Amino acid sequence: MSRHTLHQLIDRLPEEELSAAQRFLEYLAVSPAHRAALSAPPDDAPVTDGDAAAIARAREEVRLGKVVAHDDVVRELGLG
Repeated sequence: MSRHTLHQLIDRLPEEELSAAQRFLEYLAVSPAHRAALSAPPDDAPVTDGDAAAIARAREEVRLGKVVAHDDVVRELGLG
């Protein structure tokens, strides 16, 4: 299999499948540690009082507009 063959396959995809193909290729392109985190089972630990307080603070910050744009985070981490 070559990159050329993959490009040909992508060119044959229906438009409605492009977003699924993109997500899968992005998944394959990330580091093994990131892939492991993506496929890890969900955290089923109970929410503590401290967790609940942190969630409440975060929601209030979002309500007040104290947020960082996703693109800024990606750029700051050197991911895009």
